[in-house]
Amino acid sequence: MRLLRLLAFGLGLTALAACQTNDLKEPPAPLGNFRLGLNIAVADNVQKVPISREASKEDWEAALKKAVADRFGRYEGDKLYNIGIAIDAYALAPPGVPLVVSPKSVLVITANIWDDAARKKLNPEGKQLTIFEHMSAETMIGSGLTQNKKKQMEILSYNAAKSVEKWLLENPEWFGLPPKGKTAATTPAATTPAATTPPVATPAVTAPAVTAPAAPPAPVVPATPAPAPTKKKPVIILPVPSKTVPRTGTP
Repeated sequence: MRLLRLLAFGLGLTALAACQTNDLKEPPAPLGNFRLGLNIAVADNVQKVPISREASKEDWEAALKKAVADRFGRYEGDKLYNIGIAIDAYALAPPGVPLVVSPKSVLVITANIWDDAARKKLNPEGKQLTIFEHMSAETMIGSGLTQNKKKQMEILSYNAAKSVEKWLLENPEWFGLPPKGKTAATTPAATTPAATTPPVATPAVTAPAVTAPAAPPAPVVPATPAPAPTKKKPVIILPVPSKTVPRTGTP
């Protein structure tokens, strides 16, 4: 019942219907090593709101599997991942509804993804997505008046596959890429060093050395010649005459 109330609300909702163009001819968004393995769509428990065209579960499964193959078959990674989608509920705007109501087509799905080699489900819980048809001149007055059931299912399935792709891109770590929003924290951003002008060496200004004036040379004093040795005069010793007493008379 909750899904039916959600779809009933979406039938009259126009503001949330996003404008879009077909982007399948453009290069796919980076998704690491992703390559599509199993492509599963199940509509066993699908619910239909009262104001809706009737569509069989086989038609829904075929439409959604084609949309998934068209979008994810473009990826050429080296690892297989399996996508499983459960179609929970839908509303296909019927014709003949007054223009004042302008019902819109809506689809509710639950998506899951598995690592094929590890046989492991990557998302803990199924991702439920509510899909609206795109805004256009046709859908402004109600797609039930301008589109047949097949076209409505094709548009909703295209939008559903694109929403699943957007969800996978929000979880790049599942596909061998860095976690979203953590790249800058784990890998420092490369910074370009600021250009610096090489320093100009300023020659050191040194005061000229002040030298004391040289002392005047000492006057040359002529050497005083040593006095010639004096020749000692020989001492003449005169003999001292012996003192004689003159004799007087004869004996």
